[in-house]
Amino acid sequence: LVYMTGFGTAASVLGQPDVGLLTMSEMVSRASALSAVTGDTPLIADADTGYGNPINVRRTVREYEHAGVAGIHIEDQVWPKKCGHMEGKQVIPMEEMVQKIRSAVDARQDPDFVLIARTDAGAVHGFQEALRRGQAYRDAGADMLFIEAPRSLEELQTIKATFPNVPLLFNWAESGKTPPLSLPEIQKLGFKLVIFPVSLLFAATKSMLSLLDVLKQGKTPTSYAENSVTFAQFTDEIGLPYIQQLERLYGIPQ
Repeated sequence: LVYMTGFGTAASVLGQPDVGLLTMSEMVSRASALSAVTGDTPLIADADTGYGNPINVRRTVREYEHAGVAGIHIEDQVWPKKCGHMEGKQVIPMEEMVQKIRSAVDARQDPDFVLIARTDAGAVHGFQEALRRGQAYRDAGADMLFIEAPRSLEELQTIKATFPNVPLLFNWAESGKTPPLSLPEIQKLGFKLVIFPVSLLFAATKSMLSLLDVLKQGKTPTSYAENSVTFAQFTDEIGLPYIQQLERLYGIPQ
């Protein structure tokens, strides 16, 4: 599947950190664009806090569904939220989040649309509160649980032991709060889904900064060519051969 990261969307669309600056409409617009090119590959998207109260959440679910998304995760942070691995987070009361999840469940039109409940309570009220909220959110109808930013292998093991029959999401965030386990280790722990929300973004950023440094030195990109794709490779990746095939089909000059 494909994952649409809120952190990466804020960085690529606004050039700013993931601190609640993007609106629901902006996120749905990006999700729609991604869905158009992912084809039959399911797209899971970040839906932040649902962008308001249970009534707002209802519209959020419908908009993401209409955009072609296969599922979303909604978190219990206060809006404006922050990236789950940042400091200074705040969370809403558990009972308020339960109502948001109930609203999301009622709003979805496709029974296969996956609703993932995320809690950031561990950073605010402690790990046991995160577990308590996870159970409440599951009871409210969440299909999968996302206990954000567990800080140790022991906490990860406890999450699985607490929810042995519940699909769980593991957030693999470089330099974040959670131990960087291998995929076999994560699988052994019993997590159902692993997301890599910043891996491509961080790798691309390092490459771009390196090339900018080359240009600042008065050199041309030629000296960086071995670290880059060619024009043909790039246009192949973004689908130019298919467009050219359509041009031939419909008699458009090439």
